Amino acid sequence: MSDVEIIGSDDARLRRAAELALASAGLRGHVAIELVDAGRIAALNREHRGRDAPTDVLSFPVDEDRPVGAAPRELGDVVICPEYTADVPEAVIHGVLHLTGMDHERDEGEMLALQHELRSWL
Repeated sequence: MSDVEIIGSDDARLRRAAELALASAGLRGHVAIELVDAGRIAALNREHRGRDAPTDVLSFPVDEDRPVGAAPRELGDVVICPEYTADVPEAVIHGVLHLTGMDHERDEGEMLALQHELRSWL
């Protein structure tokens, strides 16, 4: 069982989106998702990625060295700026898929294809 904490919203679709993304990777654990304003996400983007601008979603993995399928773990945090996001549930899926180890900048389109499929299930 996973523990999904949503900070800044009580939208059940966001919790379901995170749970679908985790289940797709066979992972269990704690994920915190926070909705923030443009100033906060710009500061995080600058600090962690060297990009001085707001963005839609950032992911911060915590326990990425534990083997997949291990006992529940602290997977990490996802920060979303609704102001820069066309579809917040899809941004949740995107962020959580990054926490599972997927990376659309290095794969052959698998992550974005899975993201699209999972979004269609909501």
